[in-house]
Amino acid sequence: MERSLYQWQEECLRRWQDNGGRGMVQAVTGSGKTLLALTAAARLEYLTGQKLHVKIVVPTGTLMRQWSKAVKEFLQAFGGEELVGLRGGGYKSSPDRRYMIYVINSARYELARQILAELRRGDFVFLIADECHHYGSGENRLIFEFLPHIGEYEERFFTMGLSATLPSGRDRRYLSSVLGRRIYTYGMAEASAMGTVCRYDIYHIRLSFDLEERQDYEEMTDQMNALFRKLVKADPSLEEADLTERFEILRGLCAAKNKGIAQTASRYMTLSYKRKSLVCLAASRVACACDLVDRLGLEDRVIIFGERIHQAEELYRLLSQKYPGRVGRYHSKLGQQANRNALERFRTGEVRLLIACKSMDEGVDVPDAAVGIILSGTSTQRQRTQRLGRILRRKDEGRGASLYYLHIEETSEDSCFLPEGSGHSVFELEYCSDVGKLFHPIYDKMAEDLLDKLRAKGMSEEKIREARRCLELGSVRGDWARGREYAERNLKDARYIGDRNYWICMKKLAEYERESDDI
Repeated sequence: MERSLYQWQEECLRRWQDNGGRGMVQAVTGSGKTLLALTAAARLEYLTGQKLHVKIVVPTGTLMRQWSKAVKEFLQAFGGEELVGLRGGGYKSSPDRRYMIYVINSARYELARQILAELRRGDFVFLIADECHHYGSGENRLIFEFLPHIGEYEERFFTMGLSATLPSGRDRRYLSSVLGRRIYTYGMAEASAMGTVCRYDIYHIRLSFDLEERQDYEEMTDQMNALFRKLVKADPSLEEADLTERFEILRGLCAAKNKGIAQTASRYMTLSYKRKSLVCLAASRVACACDLVDRLGLEDRVIIFGERIHQAEELYRLLSQKYPGRVGRYHSKLGQQANRNALERFRTGEVRLLIACKSMDEGVDVPDAAVGIILSGTSTQRQRTQRLGRILRRKDEGRGASLYYLHIEETSEDSCFLPEGSGHSVFELEYCSDVGKLFHPIYDKMAEDLLDKLRAKGMSEEKIREARRCLELGSVRGDWARGREYAERNLKDARYIGDRNYWICMKKLAEYERESDDI
């Protein structure tokens, strides 16, 4: 059953074994957490010489089906179909299967009893908690209620928690007590350095409000500042609190016995939500996304991540007019079958643009994509990590990925989307909605200088127009920054005249940049 593992997976398994077969693993999306856990199960069974019962807990039905497919492929030579059972999402397999996969809603009320019965029977049990950051609070803790009763069977019980972003604070402490401490972290920096994920570029695209939006934003900000000064007098801890703590305090103040304070806090929270919506739904976002897609073309699959469904629907309508039959959408109001169909069409390449909302951030087996566009930002680090992970799986022929992050200038929205560590390039662009153009100051200067040189050499106006077209495409791609050799390789492989012209321009820009660096 062994498959070749990455170096990080081997090191992680060694630490897991040294920790008694218990612990949590934090690893970037797309780096191989599923294979890691299944290999751990296979090795555990080999080392103990005992039949192992593997219990896998997942947060959604989609992830259950994804795990089922992975387990069956892993066990294919050993009768994988007969060994795998599902509980939840309409499935009710007999719980005596060797590999049981539970959706959390079913696991809460079944899993503890079944694990305890198997341990008492003398069996060895391995619990895999996928997306384990979900299981540290509320009713989800019910899946671990058997733990106080396994004292004499503890040597036959093993655990592994998996997540791209483990929680902090109380939830982390609780998960450590039931799954074991964090034994390994494999972040974006390590994954990039070791080639587990593909190389990638990040583009920050600065947008602006229109005049009416700017006035509304500033008016709400002034009101919020006045309300906040009053609230600080009621609770001075607000002054030093970070964003998460601040909203926890404000929620408490909304329920204060002092009606004046409660109303002030409630008003502040309402304005905060309205201001966030104003930023999220700024008109320039959809316009910029449309212009960006026009420049990127439809050679690569593109995922556009939005926050609001009606904004996603508006973008879907506009892009469908330009690219009929090539655009899909995925969100909670469409229904499971419609969403599955959209993913399948995206997987086969029938659809090249997929517009998605929060329902696709986690727990969905998304086909590989080379380009991601963050239509409206999020301050949640987990959401950022999940979205970046959607485009970072290794590509054929060493191809890279690009992430475009749209943000409104001079607002509360973060102005950058920077993951930890290195291994990526960052480009700063600006979108002017008045003229519908993207500007990249450093690149634009090089492009104009190159066009001037071509004119000086007597190039015809027709060829100048073609060069300008190619250079405009290059402003939203990082090809010019990867060197002459990279451009030459792609020029050699180009099949169409337009593609050849593009790579000729990128080669000339790469030569120009190197000459400028040598001066």
